[in-house]
Amino acid sequence: MTDVKTHFSAVQRLLHWLMAIGILAMLFIGVAMVSTIGRQYVPLLIAHKTLGIAILVLALVRLLVRFVSGAPALPADLPEPMRLAAHLSHVGLYALMIGMPLIGWAMMSAAAYPIVLFGGFRLPPILPQSASLHTMLWSAHFYLAFAFFALVMVHLAAALFHGLVRRDGVLQTMLSGK
Repeated sequence: MTDVKTHFSAVQRLLHWLMAIGILAMLFIGVAMVSTIGRQYVPLLIAHKTLGIAILVLALVRLLVRFVSGAPALPADLPEPMRLAAHLSHVGLYALMIGMPLIGWAMMSAAAYPIVLFGGFRLPPILPQSASLHTMLWSAHFYLAFAFFALVMVHLAAALFHGLVRRDGVLQTMLSGK
């Protein structure tokens, strides 16, 4: 007899909610950062870089935990287009949770800006200095942030749809272990 997984593990739920808070904070810090030239810019930039690297590390841990622990199955009566949308949205979320910090790191490296995090911890550059590469990466980081925000909103809407409209237990898999 096999044990059917009906909920995400406590570690998976903790990682999910920590990252949800971190990603939303990151989006708001990013908006505040690009809309100021005041003295708060540098602290916002340091917070943005530090949170970005934290999200990168947590996303990699989360991906490993998901690979090892698996995920609850979607409801059997979920239409195939919704299954595909769920799968593709999760792939997109993981790609952005990993890709956005890497693009930001690469962008800073290409501009030869130091990547200094809270506590003075420095990351090594991952690309050589290149003004044209910096410009391209800045644009990618900027526009992908909007895509990331949109995908987060779609994810939230889907969770609410499952919890309030379909009432199929999908939302509960991330809310509790029972």
